[in-house]
Amino acid sequence: MLTKRLIACFDIIGGNVTKAVQFQDNIYVGAAEELALSMYEKQIDELIFYDVTASAEKRPIDIETVKRVAACVFIPFTVGGGIKTLSDMYEALKAGAEKISVDSMAVRNPDIITQGSKAFGAQCVVLSTQVKRTPSMPSGYEVYIDGARVATGLDGIEWIRRGQELGAGEICLNSIDCDGTCAGYDLELMKKAEAAVSVPLIASGGAGQPEHLRDLFKTTQAQAAIISSMLYSPRLERNFSVEELKEYLTAQGVAVRPMRAE
Repeated sequence: MLTKRLIACFDIIGGNVTKAVQFQDNIYVGAAEELALSMYEKQIDELIFYDVTASAEKRPIDIETVKRVAACVFIPFTVGGGIKTLSDMYEALKAGAEKISVDSMAVRNPDIITQGSKAFGAQCVVLSTQVKRTPSMPSGYEVYIDGARVATGLDGIEWIRRGQELGAGEICLNSIDCDGTCAGYDLELMKKAEAAVSVPLIASGGAGQPEHLRDLFKTTQAQAAIISSMLYSPRLERNFSVEELKEYLTAQGVAVRPMRAE
């Protein structure tokens, strides 16, 4: 049985981790490399790093911060933001990333998904997509880019289906409506996604309580979940440790990766 993965997602601004609600009002959490080391020591399964203003500011990813974070962790590490070319992908991999996430640039130039998949393998390319409930869309969801600031007119489910066809080996699907709210994942979104694609799905946006993870993994085929707010959001009255989340999920019959022996 495949085990479910718990992922910390760093929204990076100026070398620091921030937390936002629906992509607005980012507040400071801590220096990226310090929080990365803490998450690694607390045995998070994976880490995703998004330079959240790179695309909107039309600049490359903050490669120096990527290097500092990569030096602190020995778990799967995905980076995204400001990735425009194969050269950018190569530089991020050389800096210590294991997987590359493409988002806004993939919408502008879908061929970058195919190029990356052919050059580095499909398992290395993650299509990250921000979607918002939009009744006029066939699926009810619309793709947004540039840090969820710009509507694209693309249907969310049709876009991830196309992303898989282009060569993405994994899809991270973030609900803008649920992002940072700690009110639970958009399970309807994830069910529509799993019916459309066969590659692994990462659910993002909305985790606030252990029950939200149980509901996600029990009712959808999501293979992984981003749980950033639960781990370190200053907005929550109580944060959770990776260990207690895994103990809870195990008790609920959800297979998770075991904690490493100290």
